[in-house]
This record gives sequence, C-alpha cells and structure tokens, in this order.
Amino acid sequence: QVQLVESGGGLVQAGGSLRLSCAASGRTFSTLAMGWFRQAPGKERESVGGISWTGGSTDYSDSVKGRFTISRDNAKNTVYLQMNSLKPEDSAVYYCAADDRYYYSVLKTQGREYEYWGQGTQVTVSS
Repeated sequence: QVQLVESGGGLVQAGGSLRLSCAASGRTFSTLAMGWFRQAPGKERESVGGISWTGGSTDYSDSVKGRFTISRDNAKNTVYLQMNSLKPEDSAVYYCAADDRYYYSVLKTQGREYEYWGQGTQVTVSS
C-alpha cells in the first residue's frame, strides 16, 4: 500500500503561483511512477502530467504545458507541482497519484489507472 498526502492548495489571484506537494509513504518512493490530476466541479478528472521514477522524464497536458512543472525529490519521498501563471480555469481539486506497476508513460499511453491516490487539495484561482 502507498499512502499519499497532498498539501499546498489554496486561494490565489490569476497570474499567481502555487506549489503543491505530495508526500508518499509505504513503498520505495524511487520505484513509483507519479502523476498529478485535477477535477473541477461538474467536469471529468483530467491528467495534469506525470514524472518518471528518477525525475528525468516528465509530460504535461496541453492546458498546463509551459506553466506547470512537476518534479520529485526521492530523498524526501515527495513529488511537487509548481503552478505558475495560474488562470481561473485551473481551479480544481488536485490529486497526486502513484503506481508501482508501470512506467508513467505507459500509464498514459495505455490509459491505465494509477493504483494509489491522495485525498486531493483544493486550488482556487480568482479573476
């Protein structure tokens, strides 16, 4: 079992920045593919992006590319989502997810569900 706890959400004005953190426990963190997702009210959950075991590879959805950065610190068992130039449409509950079965790009290309999920943290961007 992997436990994930997100933090860092809050209220920010459009154009501002936030950094979300996701602390993992229960597995060797460096063997976990990690991803960030978000879900706005009335909308389906969407992928924000993912990061490989070593942090050497990342991918992002088109809606956040160039504004958001995913990174990880395997020594701290934590993955981060740095969000810059925030827009009101970025408002959502943000979730981190982990998987110890597949490479993160396989999860994406094969449409596989991540195995473990955090409880989510609310991000609200005011206009």
